[in-house]
Amino acid sequence: MPALMKRFSKVSSLPLIEYLAPKGNVCPAQDTIEGYLRCQRLSQAAAYEVSKLIQEGWTELQAANLLKTFLLDSGVRAFFHHPFAWFGERTRFEGIKNYAQFSPSKRVLLPGEVFILDAAPIYHGYIADIGFTSSLGKNAELEKAKTFLEELRSQIPKLFESRNSGGKIWETIHQKIIEAGYDNIHQKYPFSVLGHRVHESNELLGKVHFLNFGWQSFWNISARGVFGQLLNPNHEGDLTGLWAIEPHIGTRSFGAKFEEIILVEPSRVKWIESNPKYGKSFL
Repeated sequence: MPALMKRFSKVSSLPLIEYLAPKGNVCPAQDTIEGYLRCQRLSQAAAYEVSKLIQEGWTELQAANLLKTFLLDSGVRAFFHHPFAWFGERTRFEGIKNYAQFSPSKRVLLPGEVFILDAAPIYHGYIADIGFTSSLGKNAELEKAKTFLEELRSQIPKLFESRNSGGKIWETIHQKIIEAGYDNIHQKYPFSVLGHRVHESNELLGKVHFLNFGWQSFWNISARGVFGQLLNPNHEGDLTGLWAIEPHIGTRSFGAKFEEIILVEPSRVKWIESNPKYGKSFL
């Protein structure tokens, strides 16, 4: 994947790419933020409803396909990336050695196991990227992990307000995860991303996919430069704009995460969802 992005970056001055590319690090208008919020709420509702339907013996493929069907039936016509589902040890990316292995598999869900649903639809030109962790039955260790994630969520806006670099924010969150006794799983993502920029999108590009990702995601990254769009240990520069943030932690047997959009402005930083339907946050 890095070689493919490098190839695109060399032709980013072409008029078509400039037209389809993200428009820079700007503070969006309120009606634009509401468009992202509608998409995020739709995505969260889809993941929540699907999580209640998942049963013992389902495969990751079945869960991911049902999530995709829910979104398509709700009016979604394109995706930043197609839905993912991970079960059990795969929620902490155990055994995943290449990019293709992140895709939903035939791994079957067992009683009591943790699972993660992750979806990034494009809805009327707006992207959301959400992650939701649940389990098949009660799981006390998962509830403890969710409590930590909720505390972390409350601290993240303050980290952005500190005006530290993206790399410093990544490192601070990494240390908080380690000190709490968890593994940092998002460092196993491609480019070790904690998050990525969110831009208005072209639905046509979102209908064409490479593996699980729409071409819109490749344009967003390649046209502005990989590391400006990705919040990872190497990020430097302006953080103004919208970011999908996804802390992902791991115990010895499972992983847990959330993912939501945060708005970074010169005078304030806030999650775009101020009135969550599913509790304090989508956890």
